Parts: sequence; structure tokens; C-alpha cells
Amino acid sequence: MTEISPLMAASQPSHDPFPNVLRGKKVLLATESWGPVNGVSRTTRSLVEYLRSHGVDLIVVAPHFKGDSEKPKLPWEYRLPGCALPYNPDLTVVYPFQIHEVYQQTFEPDLIYLASPASLGFQMLLQIRQLRSPPPVLLNFQTDLSAYSEIMLPTPLDQFGVWLLATVQGFLFRTRVVHTIFYPCSAIRSYLERAGAPADRLVQLGRGVDTTSFNPKHRDDKLRREIAPNGEIILITVCRIAPEKGFEFLAQVATRLAAEKVPFKLVIVGGNRNPAVEQQVQRLFNRVREYVIFTGFLTGAPLARAYASADVFLHCSITETFGLVVLEGMASGLPVIARDQGGPSDIIRHDQTGYLVNPRDLNGFADLTRQVAQDPQLRTRLALSARQYADDTTWEKINRRAAWQIADALTRNDQESHGTHPVSRPGVLASILEHICLGLAVGTVYLMWLIAVVPLIVHGHRFIPRAWHVLRNQFQSTRPLRG
Repeated sequence: MTEISPLMAASQPSHDPFPNVLRGKKVLLATESWGPVNGVSRTTRSLVEYLRSHGVDLIVVAPHFKGDSEKPKLPWEYRLPGCALPYNPDLTVVYPFQIHEVYQQTFEPDLIYLASPASLGFQMLLQIRQLRSPPPVLLNFQTDLSAYSEIMLPTPLDQFGVWLLATVQGFLFRTRVVHTIFYPCSAIRSYLERAGAPADRLVQLGRGVDTTSFNPKHRDDKLRREIAPNGEIILITVCRIAPEKGFEFLAQVATRLAAEKVPFKLVIVGGNRNPAVEQQVQRLFNRVREYVIFTGFLTGAPLARAYASADVFLHCSITETFGLVVLEGMASGLPVIARDQGGPSDIIRHDQTGYLVNPRDLNGFADLTRQVAQDPQLRTRLALSARQYADDTTWEKINRRAAWQIADALTRNDQESHGTHPVSRPGVLASILEHICLGLAVGTVYLMWLIAVVPLIVHGHRFIPRAWHVLRNQFQSTRPLRG
């Protein structure tokens, strides 16, 4: 884990936990998800609210998504058009755009922050590389796209997709203006290093939890009687309903528990704006349908009540870079049983706050679930430790650390801009090679989208002309976009 730099530590006043250098600064935050109910959106919204409440002039740039018409647009939001993913309409692949057009609609920022960069963030990074006076950039790597590719693409495209993403990400993340790459867990750090991301720019940044909203005090006995009228143990999982979230594994666990006559009810909280995907997942539980309750999307007080009214949290996804729902479950006083991969491996303390199980060990997962379900004293011990762990993790701490890292980037950028040693400019040959690399990177990113996102082919009459327009303009000039 990379520690806060000496510059940050020395300049942080004890009486003010927020860096004054950020007040009034213009920050353009581009995120792949802004509005839908998911970990990336909630984490990003927390940071946005924190920065804006402390006087940062911040604008959010995000794709349109299927549900954004239901919510009023804020004056500091700017949406870009794109193609919604069929298996998750809340997520959108952004059509090609030019960064100077975004600047014209928003402002020229002092700093750019890219949350979970993918179709939007990749394009930003490609174009930032060509600016003569680019602002410093911070990345927050929140979504493991390679894990999604490995699960969702057929063989041999799965391994090709993993390689392709690592190649593109490594190339883009080595951009000289990238000051910090936040990563959520040790597994992701290893992936980033293998992809070629600069190790000296990697900084671990977890996530916080609202321990007031997610709290055992929200336990509702009436709700428990509705869910488990015969006093069954209540198991709960919370996530988006999608194939990559481990529902096939969870259905097999539920089937085994039912065969062993364990009295339980499994509450599955989450949904998908594509009804066909929801139905596909629900069919996995046909053999144990009387044991399973699908609640759909829950937020706010109903979500907190659902957490606190359960007994054990089951987490079967292996694509989580952090696993915010795991932390919310722990804050709600639930022991967690999870597959030992990704973010949850860094959160859960084995045999203290819950259990980690080999991702392929179905029998071990089911056995531990049965053991915890049938042992009230064990559940109580694990639950108390889980809540204590969550109490030490707050959004205030997480967002404050991100703010000081942003301040460090701005300070270093100002020092370099006003330094006595001019920044070296590449020669003609280096410039030509750079443009060739950029062309290959642009083509690689677009190829990846065409392979992984079939709807782009359907929307080709809109995508291809825009892609050609952007590619053509990429190499017409290298005019500065900042004064």
C-alpha cells in the first residue's frame, strides 16, 4: 500500500482536515456511472458531495443511462450520448467525442478525475496525451473489466479480452500527466502492475460506509416474520442482478442447503432494468423457489432494514474490486461468507468477521453457511466483530485522503509549471512514434468495444461516422486546449 506522500503529510494542517489549496479549483470528474444503484456510483457521489461541500468547483461528466430521464439534471452535470449495454442498461458505452467540446460545455479544468475509466475515461486519456499543457489526472480503478471479459466472453475471446484490456490500460495509465492511480485492493494492484501501470503512482483507497444508515438498530422483527414465518435463518445477498455476479454459484449453494434440510430463506436484493436478464437469473433458482425471495431494487431505509433484519450475508461474486455491499452488511451487524477473490479478500477477517472460501469450493461455502446458520453463538461473535470493523471505516476518512491526493497533484503541477527547468518537448521522430502509438491505441479500444459490446455493431450507423470524425481530428493538429 502506497502511503501519503511527504508533501501531503507536511502541508496538511492539523486544525483543518481539508486542503485549502482545493477551494475554488476547477475539477472535471468523469465517471462511467452516475445515478444508477451500484458501488461505483455511490462511491463517486460521496466524493463529489464531499468536494463540493468544501468549495471545490466541480462538474461531473457522465454517459446518459436508461433511467436518467427520471431524475432532474443538476446544473453541474454534463451528459454524453452512447449505447446502453443490453445486459445492464444502467451502463452506457460512450460514443466518440472530442475533449475540447466537453471543455466548451463545462470549463477548462485545473484537474481531471476519472472514476472507473472505461469507454469515457479511455477516450479522455487518449486525448489528454496530446494536449500541450494538460491538467494533472487522477484515476480511480473501481471496475475490473478484465474479470468481466473473462466471465462474459466465450473461449478463446475471454483470454483475448483480458490481454487486450491489460494492454490498453497499461498504455493509457502510463501517460505522464497521470499523477495517481487509486486501487481498492491488493489483487487489483497486482493486476495493474502486470498491465504496466507505474508502481510509484499506485495508491490504495478503500471505501467507506455510513454506519448510521447501515446499523443493527434497523432490525425489524415484523419484516423478519414476513420473510421467515417459521423462524428460518435469513440469508441475504445484495447486488445488481447480472450473470457475472455469481448467481449460478449461489443457486447451487441454496440447492445444497435445501437438500440438507437447513431451514432458511434467501433474500436477494437487487434488480436489472433488462427484464430478460432478471428472468434468466431467477430461473437458476427454480428448484428452490420456495426458499428464495427477490425484492428488486432497494435503497435508503428499506435497504438498511433488509440488511439488519437478516442473519448472514452471502457474497458470491468474484468480479468485485472492493465489495461495498460487504462493508454495508458488516456495518449492519452481519457475518459475511464470501468467495476469496477480489476486494472482499481485503475486507473480511477470516474466522473473525466472517469466512473466505476458495472461489471454486462450492461444498466448503455451503458447509460454512450451514455452520454459521445453525450456531447462534458463532453468529453473535462474528457479527460483533464485523460491526466493530465497519465502525473504523468512514466516508469522511476515505474522501479526505482522496482530497489530499488531489491537492498533492495540483501542488506538484504548479511547481513543475513554474520551475526553473523547462519541460522537455519530444523531437520530430518521438512525436511521430507517439502519434502511431495513439493511433494503435484508439484502434485497439474501438476493436475491444466491437468485440465485447455487440450492440455497437447494431448502432454502427451512428458509431462509425463519429469514430471516423474523432480519429481524423486526432491528428490534424496538436493545438493546446489550455491557455
